Amino acid sequence: MKDDESLSYQTGFGNHFATEAETGALPEGRNSPQRVEHGLYAELLSGTAFTVPRAENLRTWLYRMRPSAVHKPFARLENRKLATAPVEGPPPSPNQLRWSPLPVPSDALKDPMDFVDGLFTMCASGEASSRTGVGIHLYRANRSMTDRAFMNADGEMLIVPQQGRLRIQTELGVLDAKPGEIVVVNRGLKFRVELVDGPSRGYVCENYGLPLRLPNLGPIGSNGLANPRDFRYPVAGYEERDGAFELVAKLEGNLWTAELGHSPFDVVAWHGNYAPYKYNLYDFNVIASVSFDHPDPSIYTVLTSPTDTPGLANMDFVIFPPRWLVAEDTFRPPWYHRNVMSEFMGLIEGVYDAKPEGFVPGGASLHNCMVAHGPDAQSFSRATSATLKPQFLGNTMAFMFETRLVSRPTQWALELPELQQDYWECWQGLEKKFKK
Repeated sequence: MKDDESLSYQTGFGNHFATEAETGALPEGRNSPQRVEHGLYAELLSGTAFTVPRAENLRTWLYRMRPSAVHKPFARLENRKLATAPVEGPPPSPNQLRWSPLPVPSDALKDPMDFVDGLFTMCASGEASSRTGVGIHLYRANRSMTDRAFMNADGEMLIVPQQGRLRIQTELGVLDAKPGEIVVVNRGLKFRVELVDGPSRGYVCENYGLPLRLPNLGPIGSNGLANPRDFRYPVAGYEERDGAFELVAKLEGNLWTAELGHSPFDVVAWHGNYAPYKYNLYDFNVIASVSFDHPDPSIYTVLTSPTDTPGLANMDFVIFPPRWLVAEDTFRPPWYHRNVMSEFMGLIEGVYDAKPEGFVPGGASLHNCMVAHGPDAQSFSRATSATLKPQFLGNTMAFMFETRLVSRPTQWALELPELQQDYWECWQGLEKKFKK
């Protein structure tokens, strides 16, 4: 794997990009000329309906060696532990749920598992066919996808590595990601995940709704949170390989497999605004209180999938990065709360200030709609007795997939030995302190 600094990227969130790996491969003045240079085929990849307003329209023109239609018929493939909303199983409960990290099989010969094989659905909400809600998965992998590609027609995929670097080959070029970075792969785009540091683990949010975008800043103004210039897009880079290749497609929750006689990553040039991207979470510009009170966690929103109701998200991707705490006379950890939104949390590295014990990197928690949660007894005691000084939280990177819909855990997630049956006990030491 090349050092990240040696790779060429295009920058700027949502821009219209144009890139070619061979001079002259991009047509001049026409999207689909009678004959494309270098003997290439023109192919349009549409991420929205043709008639969506121009400001919302997402599409990219690809100039490739063979059209995507060149493959053998698809046949059903076993889903393993991958599910799509609506999921079957027990009804969602109002209990707080937390899981320890799932182990990654280290022996790739005895228990081979690539990115697709290792997708494990924890919960899902909404309905993929109506393009509402999300699927939330963990991924574990101990081998690369070599002559295999994956395409998800149900939603875009937000990939959050927690252990091990990934090299993600897409039709539009390569994106490298290490823990602390994220990659978003568009709905319908083919990609392959290669492991760089051996066994890898992380989180995936499959967004069935409107594509993720930067949140509006409102009174914050024109600067702050995630800056558009910090998003990285791939440049064109193709494979010219013939042989036996497999394409795995996901549609309406089912996996399908088809044979190809060539690599699907044969795009020589492309232009458009429907493309995968990466972002370093440590580039996030944190906005916080400099007087009193703990602000709403919405100020930590990196990306959002909106709905028809202003301010009500199909999904928000929220992070809790390194930051200064300076508020006076304030309970600094997250306050106790019940939320109309459902919250799935993960920890990439370090310690989460509201749960210093039990919630560790690679773990996860689910607090559904109106389920009460907040700091454990130990965190409350420490926060209410501390001498308040400017404090830098430097050893942390937690995140949250937040959705307006109730998330239904899968049966197999509830049967995991990593499900912490004693999670509820962390609040039982919160004693009555009322005085007249």
